[in-house]
This record gives sequence, structure tokens and C-alpha cells, in this order.
Amino acid sequence: MRVPMLSRLLITGIAASFLLPVPVAASSPELIGLQRQLNSLVAANSGEYGIAALDLRDGSTVAINGDIPFPMASTVKLAIAGAYLAEVDQGRRSLGDMIVGRPAAKVIELMLVRSDNYATDQILATLGGPAVVQQWLLSHRISGIRVDRTIAQLLRERGHLADSKDVATPVAMVGLLSKLDSATVLTSQSRTFLFDLMRRCQTGTRRIRALLPAGTQVEDKTGTLDGVTNDVGVITMPDGRRVAVVVFARGGRDRQPVIAQVARVIYDRFADDTRNALAYFMRMR
Repeated sequence: MRVPMLSRLLITGIAASFLLPVPVAASSPELIGLQRQLNSLVAANSGEYGIAALDLRDGSTVAINGDIPFPMASTVKLAIAGAYLAEVDQGRRSLGDMIVGRPAAKVIELMLVRSDNYATDQILATLGGPAVVQQWLLSHRISGIRVDRTIAQLLRERGHLADSKDVATPVAMVGLLSKLDSATVLTSQSRTFLFDLMRRCQTGTRRIRALLPAGTQVEDKTGTLDGVTNDVGVITMPDGRRVAVVVFARGGRDRQPVIAQVARVIYDRFADDTRNALAYFMRMR
């Protein structure tokens, strides 16, 4: 009898849940099926898509164009927030520090919840510029993400589509989400602060969140430029499992509906596995 993916995870022991997931290629029938579904979905739509989904409990992952760089747009704000909060954890800064007349906590809230570009550049200036964020990423062995410009510079230079600056691969971005979620690069207090803001994200409601069942917890950050539509974040499944999802899209039409469909396909596949696992254990009783 074939044991569903979640059943195999539970059988291996609770200890695995305390380890930082290391992404592994789709190999189980469930993940191969998911990858085929995603391939078919993006092939039926115009434009180019980069997708990665990572089970934060066991490290299993699927990816479409996972190693191709895409413009991050405002999804870079997660890395900026991570770099600032890391300095808070080190005692070099505090969330109460005043940044242009506002507490840092409020400026970060504006950056993540409303995707305020001016607030973002205020945080960047306080840190010392994009190079500091880049160094923070590299110090935690997060490669595949480039942070080159302020938001003002990015918009002025109209960085998008074919630009080689301020880009990330889907696999790299899902890796950043994994590290932020694991609290290995931030304290639990900073992690809680960050993900609470992501949960309250007010932009891009027609993307990852749009087609998920009512009440599904989503913590995300969107990004938008001319010809670019992104959404990255974490979906909490009915069994409490957390799945990091990255969808980068450029060119073509109707990118937001496709992102919503991608998220629903990923959600359904993991929800089905949960139901299969429960049914398996009921049979074993």
C-alpha cells in the first residue's frame, strides 16, 4: 500500500519538524503530479512564470523556471525588512528608533502592509543602502537574489522585464521565506513581528489570496512593475503545515488571475495529501 506523502513525514518522527528544510527536487508521485499541473497551467497562458513551492516542514519542493532570475519589484522589501530586524536582534537598532519622525516599527509596517516606496527607501537609507541588504543575504548563504538599487532608482531607471538588477530566482526567494519562517536568521520576536505584518498585507488581493478558501491564513508580499506581477508568501494548510509559495510573472496578459490559480493548485494538492494521510491512519486503527 502506498503511503501518502504526509503519512511518510509523520512516520519519520517529530524531530524532523525542528530542522531547517533543505529543498529537494520533486520526486514523489504527489509532487510530480503537482509539477505537471503547474506546467500545464502556465503553458496555457501567455507570459513567463517562475514558480516555487516549498513545504516548510519536510523541505519537499516543486519549481517551474526555478533557477531563472525575475524582477523582484516590491517583493525585495522582505529582504530589506529582514536586514533591519536582524540589526534589531543584534542590539544595534530598535523598533522604537525614529526614522524621519516615525518609529521604525511604523515605517516597516508601511513598507510591508501598504508597500510604501518612500518608507522603504527610508529604511534602506538608515541601513546604509542596498549593499548592506545584499551583504546580509550573502552572510546567510542566500544566493540568487540581487539587491542593487533603492526603490526610487529602480522606478527612475524603469527596471523591469529584461533588467539584470534587483532580481531573484524563485528557488532563492522561497529559500529566503524558509529562513525567515524558521527563525534561524531572526529571533522569534522579530519573526512574529514580520509575519504579522505580512498577514496584514493590503496589496495584490487578487493574487495568492484570491481563490483560497475563506479563512485561509496567508502571509505575503506583492510586487508590481510595468509588465511584472509578483506575489510571494506562506500559506498555512488546514493541518497547520506551512507552504512557502513564490510566483513571479512577466509579460503576457491576465497575470493576477494566473497567480491566483497557481496558488489554488498548490493549496489543493497539499490539502488532498492531508486528507489522504488522515484516511490512511483511520484505516490503520
